[in-house]
Amino acid sequence: MNMMQALFYLMGCVTLASALTVAFSKNLVRSIFMFFITLFGLAGLYVLALADFVAVTQIVIYVGGILVLILFAFMLSGKEALAAAQEQTNRFINLKNLPSVLLALLFLIVLINVIFKADVANLQWIKEANGVKNVIDVNESMINNIGINLMTRYLLPFEAISILLMLALVGAAHLSRKEDMRG
Repeated sequence: MNMMQALFYLMGCVTLASALTVAFSKNLVRSIFMFFITLFGLAGLYVLALADFVAVTQIVIYVGGILVLILFAFMLSGKEALAAAQEQTNRFINLKNLPSVLLALLFLIVLINVIFKADVANLQWIKEANGVKNVIDVNESMINNIGINLMTRYLLPFEAISILLMLALVGAAHLSRKEDMRG
């Protein structure tokens, strides 16, 4: 086993263990921070797969954006709602959850079936693309082109989306802190 395989298995185990902790932990704070580790572990797996751009995008969008939004939602939640969420003692598999568990198992069976029956090396469209040399070689100019287009041609939509997300965050904060006007 070489060093890359060892790093892959280490990163995979850390990512899987932290994801399972997120799914099964009753403590919301621990779940949020383990989700942070899960997202960084996925970014590390992308780096090992030589998908640097996807790894950076994973960190910027999910760790930098989504996880911060989750942290804000947690911090802006009322104490009563957090206490009620932590005191739930529902079992994972009960009669109310049976349809969703059966659906998840069905999807797992389909996914495993697709993985074992897929023969990626012998797909017809891949053979045809290789035969006529219709394959795009990865080079540095592709990633540079994405960055240049994002900061020049698509700057206005990029900034509009960021303002929209900021307004959604401010609105969520306002709704969560609104006092009861009847009392």
